[in-house]
Amino acid sequence: MNPEQFYWINQPQEFALDKGALKIQTEPETDFWQKTHYGFSKANAPAFLIKIEGDFTFGVKTAFDTQNRYDQCGILLYIDDENWIKVAVEHENEQYARLGSVVTNLGYSDWATTDIPFPVNEMGYRLSIKDQDVLIEFAEKNSGYQQMRICHLHKPVKNSGIGVYACSPLKSSFEAVFSEFSLGSCIWKAH
Repeated sequence: MNPEQFYWINQPQEFALDKGALKIQTEPETDFWQKTHYGFSKANAPAFLIKIEGDFTFGVKTAFDTQNRYDQCGILLYIDDENWIKVAVEHENEQYARLGSVVTNLGYSDWATTDIPFPVNEMGYRLSIKDQDVLIEFAEKNSGYQQMRICHLHKPVKNSGIGVYACSPLKSSFEAVFSEFSLGSCIWKAH
């Protein structure tokens, strides 16, 4: 994939793109979240996206050394501030992390998670789109992809962006590294 085809939302102060890998240094108090339960809205995290049309599958490998609660990096499918999906491992504590996804429809975010053993410092993700339906998959170190979630976006995905993001919702910072970017025809098989 050509990095010149990507664009930034909230370009970070510190980042580097070299030989197909992107490094982002997160900034404190950054996130993507809308309203639900916690009562706040944020859309200030950096995201490196490419415009998409039609059905597709996007994949990426992430490497990270998160330090503080909620630190995260992963895939972002972004329509606008009130309609998007993010997928990441979130740092929780020294016993476990949370492999999770947030689907935001019409300005309200949900949060689906499963606890995984800590430490974890890399994860692969794949997101496939068919119309407005989305298949989210993950791959742990040296394993194949597993289904994580199937969901639906209420707003059409046409002219949206897909790519990566990294954030530190609290007063912290860490380095996120993204590699093995892929974008191609949808590989989501029919049942």
